[in-house]
Amino acid sequence: MSNPRPRVVVVGLGPAGPDLVTSSTLDALERIGRRFLRTARHPAATVVRGAESFDPIYERAATIEQVYGAIVDRLVAEAEAHGEIIYAVPGSPAVAEHTVELLRLETAIELDVLPALSFLDLAWVKLGVDPLSGGGVRVVDGHAFATEAAGERGPLLVAQCDTSNVLSDIKLALEEPGDATAIILHHLGLPDERVIEVAWSDLDRTLEADHLTSVWVPRLGAPVAAELARFEEMVATLRRECPWDREQTHHSLRRHLLEETYEVLEAIDGLDEDDEVGGSDPEAIGHLEEELGDLIYQVYIHSVIAAEAGWFTLADVARGIHDKLYDRHPHVFGDQVAHDASDVVSDWEKRKLVEKGRSSLMDGVPGALPGLLRAEKLQKKAARAGFGFDTPDQAWADLADEEQELRDELAATTVDESAVAHELGDVLFAAVGVARHLGVDAETALREATTRFERRFRHAEKRAGIDDVELGDLDDDELGRRWGEAKQAVG
Repeated sequence: MSNPRPRVVVVGLGPAGPDLVTSSTLDALERIGRRFLRTARHPAATVVRGAESFDPIYERAATIEQVYGAIVDRLVAEAEAHGEIIYAVPGSPAVAEHTVELLRLETAIELDVLPALSFLDLAWVKLGVDPLSGGGVRVVDGHAFATEAAGERGPLLVAQCDTSNVLSDIKLALEEPGDATAIILHHLGLPDERVIEVAWSDLDRTLEADHLTSVWVPRLGAPVAAELARFEEMVATLRRECPWDREQTHHSLRRHLLEETYEVLEAIDGLDEDDEVGGSDPEAIGHLEEELGDLIYQVYIHSVIAAEAGWFTLADVARGIHDKLYDRHPHVFGDQVAHDASDVVSDWEKRKLVEKGRSSLMDGVPGALPGLLRAEKLQKKAARAGFGFDTPDQAWADLADEEQELRDELAATTVDESAVAHELGDVLFAAVGVARHLGVDAETALREATTRFERRFRHAEKRAGIDDVELGDLDDDELGRRWGEAKQAVG
């Protein structure tokens, strides 16, 4: 007669205190001496006397998958060494217990799973909901809410909402929460039990979530952002498995971020500005969509790298900009009145000074901005403080004065190159002032002028090739004629 296989008996500690542990679990604990606990962080863990907890594995392992794998390996080894062991898990072994799923795959052992109460049993009672007649109730994992609940309208019971960050991720997954509400179920069956209905915006602000927290969502105002969540998962996978993505840093990605930003600007330039509302050329619209996707990738991979370092996550980034825009728009979300766009900009600057502790209006303009754009931003900030020329005529006069100073420097007997560069910079800065008063974006104007030059040069170059001549061999009159022809031909 063959020896019996090693045996692992899995019992559940129920959803709350020792009073909800089943008699069959207590009987098994009384009979089997070699005992293990998945975690001692449970109100009923005290009934498993003399047990070894796997909490140290959670502290050592880099991923949750490594935790589960290490627990199962240890249980199999202990069962082979002792013949029979007991393994106690929170709640029910049949609900959201991945180690049990892995144990079922182990052919070297015999597995005996005893039934137990789960958090679901208490939740249905507290909510007054019959899951079989509750309108198609789904149970989803809070850690994967954005993907598991994609396209759903509710009702949903969201399990494993074990940290406030998980609640934040759930909250941010909704594209348009509208008047959606949720019910937080916290420590059900314990003396400090709380069942609280909250507005969707307060989901992560009401209490400190832990492993005994879940959320009931009666209905959703709009499908969750499944594509964004799916994209974040893909970027994280690339970071782990692609050699190029894996070796990137914030600094190595800097030039890529700049390039992608300029490619978005180029795509915007391809739109018909006079017909943006009605729709531009479909090819131009598709180009903008593609380039925005490339730019979003940069935001996502920087966030993934930051999350690896423990700095912040993509959810933190989204939450930060959400809350900042909310606070800086009291005329939309509060009772403040803004009569026009200038009122909005003025109040915005005042709030930034207070929030960031800035001592000057000049603070906060990045030094890495293109020169013309930085000049325009600094001028606008100064103008809001009452400093600068009030009229276009004064701006034109300032430009004329700077031009004259440059001419004088160039006409000097001995030309000082540094002085010339200084005066030329003043001319360009004054030209930005003229553009600002005329309502023209100087950076855009220069970029468009550069594009026109490129377009005209290419035309003249092509025509010269057809005529079998080199542009550099032509005299000034012929060059002027051909340049005028290019301007007429391509604008």
